[in-house]
Amino acid sequence: MSHIAFIGLGNMGGPMALNLVKAGHRLAVFDLAPAALKTLGDAGATVAPSARAAAEGADIVISMLPASRHVESLYLGANGDAGVLGVLKPGALVIDCSTIAAQSAIAVAQAAQAAGIDMLDAPVSGGTGGAQAGTLTFMVGGPADLLERARAVLLAMGRNIFHAGGHGAGQTAKVCNNMLLGILMAGTSEALALGMANGLDPRVLSDIMVKSSGRNWVLELYNPVPGVMDNVPASRGYSGGFGVDLMLKDLGLAAEAAMNAKSPVPLGELARNLYALHSTRGAGALDFSSIIDLLKKD
Repeated sequence: MSHIAFIGLGNMGGPMALNLVKAGHRLAVFDLAPAALKTLGDAGATVAPSARAAAEGADIVISMLPASRHVESLYLGANGDAGVLGVLKPGALVIDCSTIAAQSAIAVAQAAQAAGIDMLDAPVSGGTGGAQAGTLTFMVGGPADLLERARAVLLAMGRNIFHAGGHGAGQTAKVCNNMLLGILMAGTSEALALGMANGLDPRVLSDIMVKSSGRNWVLELYNPVPGVMDNVPASRGYSGGFGVDLMLKDLGLAAEAAMNAKSPVPLGELARNLYALHSTRGAGALDFSSIIDLLKKD
């Protein structure tokens, strides 16, 4: 099995790393949160004192970080500190599963290539439930032969793997998907809030819509109304899911991609404004399905 370094053990990265340990891979891990490191250490991973220490000698480095600046800092260095690329052996493979700007992914891939290191951008979809179950979807950007090299490792964490195109294409696919998800969540929440304001039971309305033309992923797997569906963030105080501020970040990336391509995204911009307003009201750390609270009748 491969010697893998995994950097970034949050709500998504932690379960992904655990699945790699379960699959028999030798893991060195690093995160800024001691509790996350303890969980992986207890599962059998080697806890490293720094990202660079985790990456030394690794065949593959996987990262799952919050934003472009974190990925660039990790691999390229910042504030006088050298990046992880400087300690990787030639021919090592980097797989960045973060959701970042396509241009950042391309810049890091070019720097990796100059250092004799291979790189893929491979953001994921499927949420924390998919990360825990090992059923994530990977949207991969980079050379096809590198994807084949990475496929077995990705299949330990996910079920669906798509080659989107060259470097940065995985990130573009991801922001398109998450922009649609943000729109769907806001629209579904608005419809459910309207039904409740008119006296409908949200469970009954959800059952009707999921069998009608309004059917979508949110209604099927991620209902935003507390108590309608078990094991979703709405039924645990909107905790433990995909944060409002993370959705806002992804909608910002979509807006940036739209501006660069001169492609209009009016619904994406409207969703971005809604999540921005929701965040300013103190909901930034809540799951993005909490947007229904912004839309419900007081």
